Parts: sequence; C-alpha cells; structure tokens
Amino acid sequence: MENIKTNVILDAKGLACPMPIVKTKKAMNDLESGQVLEVQATDKGSKADLQAWAQSSGHQYLGTVEEGDVLKHYLRKSSSDETIERKHPNVASNDELEKQLETSENIVVLDVREAAEYAFNHIPNAISIPLGELEDRLNELNKEDEIFVVCRTGNRSDLAAQKLAEQGFNHVVNVVPGMSGWSGKTNSLAK
Repeated sequence: MENIKTNVILDAKGLACPMPIVKTKKAMNDLESGQVLEVQATDKGSKADLQAWAQSSGHQYLGTVEEGDVLKHYLRKSSSDETIERKHPNVASNDELEKQLETSENIVVLDVREAAEYAFNHIPNAISIPLGELEDRLNELNKEDEIFVVCRTGNRSDLAAQKLAEQGFNHVVNVVPGMSGWSGKTNSLAK
C-alpha cells in the first residue's frame, strides 16, 4: 500500500476512548481547511468514534487503513468554501460522465481532491492533481483534450475548471456533484 499524503500525523496510539477524539479535535483546529490529518490509534473503537465525530463536526472522514495493530484514520478538514456558488458554465452530471466513460475513449477525468481522498476512491484512470497544485502542473494536461473535472461535491472542481478555462483550456466540464454521489466504477489504493 503506498503512503497516503497527509499534512499532519497525530499519534494517539495506546490511548483509550475518548482521548483519540479529544486529541483529534485539537489537531483539526490547528489545520488549515482542506488539509488532511492522519490519526494513528490502537483503540479498536476509534474508527466508529471518528466517523461519528467527523459527521457531527462537518469534517470529512476519508477512510481507515489497518497496519498490524495500528489503525490509521484519514480526515480532511472541511472549509467554508465548500458551499460557494458555481461559476463555470459547462457542467455535467455524474450520469453524463458515466455514459461518456462508457462510450468515449478520448476523455480525461481530472480529480482535484487531495491525494489522500483520491487514494481511498477514484474513477479508474482519473488523473490526480489536487486543486492547490493545479497551476504548477498545467503542463501535465493537454489544452485540446475534453477534461471532466471532479472533486467531492463539485465546488473545488468548479474552481479548477475556471482556472483551466482562464489558461486556454477550451473543453473543460465540471462534474456535479462529483465523488460524493458517484455510483460508477471506482479504484482504491487503500486495501
């Protein structure tokens, strides 16, 4: 299993409930929105606890990887920018993208979520370029390609689509709602 890219690692090994949650709350407060926290815990109940806490606090639980006795939980700090109005004019639904993937060889799916989000589930063959890295990595994309941009809810992908359009990419489509509602095929690195 390849390493999942995180911003901060929190060591909560050996701590019993509710300490992992208490420490996670504190660590999350120190993160910037959009950053990913890895919580290493040995308490078997920590997964359910963290899932429930993330749901109630509005943060995003990405997934858990077990390595021996250690549970590595991945959480992404949600941000206020997840509810912005969309501005990119070309929008496709998840169903439309699914149909395109079945019928067309030539489309590119660009996943602009954080690398850790991508690791837990992504559309097969999607290119992973987190939104924050997009401007530095435009050369990895072809301006003539038809690019479908996905994120979790359609907001980060909207920003990415706007950026691409500004840079002369003419065939960019924002996929809404994106991975939060994706029912098509996915791949996962986290086994």
